[in-house]
Amino acid sequence: MVEIDADHEGQRLDNFLMTQLKGVPRSRIYRIVRKGEVRINKGRQKPDYKLQCGDKVRIPPIRVAARPAINENADFQWLEQAVLHEDSKLMVLNKPTGLAVHGGSGVSLGLIEALRRLRPQCRFLELVHRLDRDTSGCLLVAKKRSILLALHKALREGNIDKRYVALCRGGWQGKGQTVEAPLLRYHLANGERRVRVHSDGKPAKTRFSLRRSLKGAVLLDIKLFTGRTHQARVHAAHINHPIAGDDKYGDKAFNQAMKKAGLKRMALHAERLRFQHPGTNEWMMQTAPMPDEMNTIVETLAI
Repeated sequence: MVEIDADHEGQRLDNFLMTQLKGVPRSRIYRIVRKGEVRINKGRQKPDYKLQCGDKVRIPPIRVAARPAINENADFQWLEQAVLHEDSKLMVLNKPTGLAVHGGSGVSLGLIEALRRLRPQCRFLELVHRLDRDTSGCLLVAKKRSILLALHKALREGNIDKRYVALCRGGWQGKGQTVEAPLLRYHLANGERRVRVHSDGKPAKTRFSLRRSLKGAVLLDIKLFTGRTHQARVHAAHINHPIAGDDKYGDKAFNQAMKKAGLKRMALHAERLRFQHPGTNEWMMQTAPMPDEMNTIVETLAI
């Protein structure tokens, strides 16, 4: 039994369980919540329940499959090159493609675990938002819980401007298109999380704008007005311009063509973040240039 204190007040139940059950896949955490194995004040709650000070949380004992041990003496200096901005309150990183933000689900080491080893003097380091494993680019990390809560509030209120760039299937008409289509999360039989456009889903809004026309493809600028799971990927597929290299929502024939052209990753990159710093109230803009591997494929497909 864990009693919630002021440090965890306002945190979502699923995110709290992720910190308490390190190494347990997120899909399994959602499963034990759905089955009622996790109790709040002796009752059931949904994963998005906001914890209150004094809540008593019963967490069932869970056996975690052994994972390869992380070498505590490993050199994580490679991560220093990914730091775009750092101060006493927060960090902005340029996450490389192929790196999960969290360990778990067969991943022994995620970005946040590596970062905590790189900055052992920081008592608090938490992700403000997430990027998919195969998405590169700007990622916010909070160094204080008060900063984390303030940035989460800014996200909910749409006050963090997130811009992406993606290589998508061609045939684009016009300059821009705004998609407002609700997104519903669900799980496959194996526990894998997926998202689809569905009337029962949560509101989601994305703006796609043409940056460059290419041979059989287009380079699109993407602005997320909401922050739903896999939002850019699902909305892109919804308007028949799936993202190159997306093995969940993409087009197999298009992916194969892009692979033959030299693409070895999902071509989605978080290029820019603009937000108000909770500690100074200063507006900040951090950018991560489009990676070389995406620049190369764009030039290969240039008309």
